[in-house]
Amino acid sequence: MNPAAKIAAFTAALTASFGAAYGIGAAVGPGTSAAGPSERTAHAEGAGPRAGDSPAGGLQISEGGYTLDLQTPRMKAEQPGELRFAVRDRAGRQVTAFQREHDKELHLILASRDLVTYRHLHPTRAADGTWSTPVTLPAAGDYRVFADFTPVGKNAGNLTLGADLAVSGPYKAAELPKPARTTTVDGYTASVNGTLRPGTPEHVTFTVRKNGRPVTDLQPYLGAYGHLVALRAGDLAYLHVHPDGAPGDGSTKPGPDVSFSATAPGAATYRLFLDFKHNGTVRTAAFTVPSATAAETIRPTTPPDGHEDGPSGGDEDGSHGH
Repeated sequence: MNPAAKIAAFTAALTASFGAAYGIGAAVGPGTSAAGPSERTAHAEGAGPRAGDSPAGGLQISEGGYTLDLQTPRMKAEQPGELRFAVRDRAGRQVTAFQREHDKELHLILASRDLVTYRHLHPTRAADGTWSTPVTLPAAGDYRVFADFTPVGKNAGNLTLGADLAVSGPYKAAELPKPARTTTVDGYTASVNGTLRPGTPEHVTFTVRKNGRPVTDLQPYLGAYGHLVALRAGDLAYLHVHPDGAPGDGSTKPGPDVSFSATAPGAATYRLFLDFKHNGTVRTAAFTVPSATAAETIRPTTPPDGHEDGPSGGDEDGSHGH
């Protein structure tokens, strides 16, 4: 082959490679991976999926024939706005039928990539399947939007789809809060006791106190005395966590302990967001915890005076959005 022919062949191959890469990116969507469900457990800090890891949610914009259509891909920091989105089926139609789970048809989680800002929102669905909710975000940066839902249909299961949201404004990088066994919010102290273990269900228990005294009259929120979301540091893989027991079942007490069964989707550091309701207000306590393969079980130590040790998390933006 003469030099001119070799150059032409190389150029054609290079063009085909870029074209294939672009095609994959366009098919998968921004902020998603072309990997299939068995590959979704890949995570940050250089560790890949391992046998026994639980599937991670929120890493894909499309799954199971459904796609998250984020119609508000950009917002401005510190300015009130409206976030709009829809869930589309294989035919591109906006889905209008959802199963109610934990008192809602759909749970919307919004978190900054640095896992400092967190919102648990309850959007309103229009008749045509368009969801919307007001939101004001405090800082510029990259955010991830998670739609947690179960569509109505034969063999339909729970899905968590994710999409990226860009928030403009003056940007200041923030570090992931350091691991801690306790945190405070609005005068309440919450502590975590338990293990996150890849591939194995474990019980994680939170204890809520106010002024050093156990809170024994928590109010039901989303069908439970607490709601927990776990996000993996790095890729923000979403962990769907189920509460143990329910109000009115004859055995679940309204505090101070709130327990969950959780299976970590891989060995990593996680950010836990516990929503609890007391005196008519929902508050969010945030924790940074490593999985059991990265550290021993986190167990809080309670001094005789009943006050928890450890740093305060009150200055973090873990506010609960409505």
